[in-house]
Amino acid sequence: MMTLDFSGGRCYNHSMFRDGSTDQEVQNVRGRKKEENKMRKMTSAYANKMLRSLEEDKSYWVNKEASSNMYTAAVNEEPVIPEYDYSEVAAQIEAIDEKICIIKHAVNANNAAARVKVGEREMSVDMILIRMAQLNKRKAVLDYMRKQLPKSREEQQSYLSRKAVPEYRYINYDLDLIKREYERVSETIMEMQMALDLYNQTVLFDVEI
Repeated sequence: MMTLDFSGGRCYNHSMFRDGSTDQEVQNVRGRKKEENKMRKMTSAYANKMLRSLEEDKSYWVNKEASSNMYTAAVNEEPVIPEYDYSEVAAQIEAIDEKICIIKHAVNANNAAARVKVGEREMSVDMILIRMAQLNKRKAVLDYMRKQLPKSREEQQSYLSRKAVPEYRYINYDLDLIKREYERVSETIMEMQMALDLYNQTVLFDVEI
């Protein structure tokens, strides 16, 4: 059934559906769903899970395109043409890329703005990530240094280069100090990681998707 509504100076065509709803009501529901989907709250942990899922979906369509956009056939045989629709595949990949871009931007923007307490200091998430990368590199150096012997004999590279007098290599630092520094850096990294894990699992931010 169709009715006309001239309210507000405009003419609305209200088609009645079998369930008793009109097309205007259906459009309103769709509009509300669209608004609901426009802004979502999520944690960084959930956002990263979504990104992994989207990358898997994209990989499916990319592989499908790579395996279906060409085919071979002998001259005297009926070719088996794989199912492939460029427009569909391109649209799927573009839609996935757009979602990935939106989510990554939201995560990066939030990482730059959000403040996380690490010990007695407040840091942004991106500062924590940068500092952790720096400390991990430093930790690797300290790990190598703490494992060295105070005195070790130098190995000769070849028989011809062997000398009558052996050479020894000595460390030029306080081994106990290096061990303490290694422990200090390790504890700092752990403290940052724990603060970051708590933030990633609990703090919500908005994503327009």
